Amino acid sequence: MSVLPSVAVVILNWNGRSFLEKFLPSVCRSTYGNLQLVLADNASTDDSVAFVAEHYPQIRIIRNPRNDGFAGGYNDALQHVQADIYVLLNQDVEVEPGWIEPVVALMQQDTKIAACQPKMRAYKDPDEFEYAGAAGGWMDILGYTFCRGRILYTTEKDNGQYDDVKDIFWATGAALFIRSACYHQVGGFDRDFFAHMEEVDLCWRLQRAGYRICYCPDSRVFHVGGGSLPQGNPRKLYLNFRNNLMMLWKNLHSEDRWIVLVQRFFLDILAGVKSLVAGKPKDMAAIYRAYKDYYRWRRTYVKKDDLPEMKLMKMSGVFHGIMIWRYYFLGHKHFSELI
Repeated sequence: MSVLPSVAVVILNWNGRSFLEKFLPSVCRSTYGNLQLVLADNASTDDSVAFVAEHYPQIRIIRNPRNDGFAGGYNDALQHVQADIYVLLNQDVEVEPGWIEPVVALMQQDTKIAACQPKMRAYKDPDEFEYAGAAGGWMDILGYTFCRGRILYTTEKDNGQYDDVKDIFWATGAALFIRSACYHQVGGFDRDFFAHMEEVDLCWRLQRAGYRICYCPDSRVFHVGGGSLPQGNPRKLYLNFRNNLMMLWKNLHSEDRWIVLVQRFFLDILAGVKSLVAGKPKDMAAIYRAYKDYYRWRRTYVKKDDLPEMKLMKMSGVFHGIMIWRYYFLGHKHFSELI
């Protein structure tokens, strides 16, 4: 009889008592046979760690000495976790009892599948795809990210239109299955990102290393979203713009880097002007700060990997066009209209 791969569900927590109280019961009902549960705490100041220690003694607790965000927090915690497959799970996600088995079975079919995500639906509207991951992450030729089932702020209802296993560009960090060996092979998350876009950068590097990223529709999870930073928060906007630029500089083929970044510069200026006209000066300031800090980062950046360069157009989950053009000017609000 074959031995099940060992799986560690690792929940990164920061002051998440209310989420843990609500969603840990569903995680503890998981039926996978070779499973460990871990809470990685990012120096919380509430009583969330004490709550878990008292009510869930079966959950191992790892205490990070400080809050280094999503990227640094997971990098530090996963140094102390032994498992074949890590499942990085947000604290605001509800899962079904058999959510792990289909994803592991899919990953077992091909050792080149390094990372995978389940179908992600909205906790507050279970028939709707959720913003953070929906049915798998894609990217266009200018680095704008979107999902099957979600383009910008437009989400689709789940009518079974994405019930196929699919190679994607990136898997959501809200429920990310990843082979531990692959995670460490490419260096884990980039600590410079702190939070947001770090999973896209990681999956890009995995593809450059020759691996596949997949979506598994037979596993479903339900995500609240915005638990740390809600949509529309200027801090979130800043991190998304800055980290996206950093990711492009790191991963684009050297022949394509400048032409993409120049186009992005002018489009991001338009985004800032649009924010100002819409009466959101803080959003425009966030974009300005993102560029300022990106240029500061670039001056001191030292290449962290020796992965081969790869043309973006040759990767899975890449739209060979400009998503925002299709969305705003052609009215393509759904993935099926775009691709």
